[in-house]
Amino acid sequence: MEASASSLPLHGRVAIVTGASRGIGRAIAIHLRSLGARVVINYASNSAQADQVVSELNASTEGGPTPPSPHAVAIKADISDADQVKHLFDRTEQEFGKGQLQILVNCAGVLNPKYPALVDMTVEDWERTFSVNTRGSFLCCKEAASRLKRGGGGRIIMISSSVVGSLYPGYSAYAASKAATETMVKILAKELTGTGITANCVAPGPVATELFFAGKTEEKVERIVEACPMKRLGQPDDVASLVGFLATDAGQWVNGQVIRVNGGACV
Repeated sequence: MEASASSLPLHGRVAIVTGASRGIGRAIAIHLRSLGARVVINYASNSAQADQVVSELNASTEGGPTPPSPHAVAIKADISDADQVKHLFDRTEQEFGKGQLQILVNCAGVLNPKYPALVDMTVEDWERTFSVNTRGSFLCCKEAASRLKRGGGGRIIMISSSVVGSLYPGYSAYAASKAATETMVKILAKELTGTGITANCVAPGPVATELFFAGKTEEKVERIVEACPMKRLGQPDDVASLVGFLATDAGQWVNGQVIRVNGGACV
């Protein structure tokens, strides 16, 4: 069993996944653990869901008995708060060792389920969207850029959205917040020259999660499915598999890119 575990592509590497208690973030955390990574399950409010993911990941470790140190831990942090993001990284180093963190996947995000037109949007809703989606991405990238292990294998992966390309009405704040993140990450990739750390965005299309279904009628969902060449919604695992590739050594030549994963819904 030890030989099998050590042959996994992310064996011994530590990953933080924000927004990992449910949806796409949960699927990414589970997939990274299946590749051998030790994983931090970040959450903002729902500790029960986060603890459930941690329990599942630690129970599925190789060798039967509970390992002397966990392979997954849950850490609460609001990524729009600088002090809490610092705490997230500090706690990760306390749990898994300083200098061991190699992977950050930022999946935390918010979307207004009322999908207001720009003219009807409140300043508070706009600021809330940018606070989490853009400021949160900035704070996570800033901390990761100074803390991830140098010399190869370092990965910063931001979850963006294909709506930056599709430009649906009702998504002005959300699309703008994600477009800002994409531009920031492209520049960050250049600023990390010589560190062995890559920075990329993964931009899913419609994915069957709570965030996607919130505020949409059944008819609206059906129209979205019909508009996709694959004639279905994406699943969280469709996104997780791409993130897993980018996190491994096989993805080391992909840097400064925005990769849309949407079944052809936005090309």
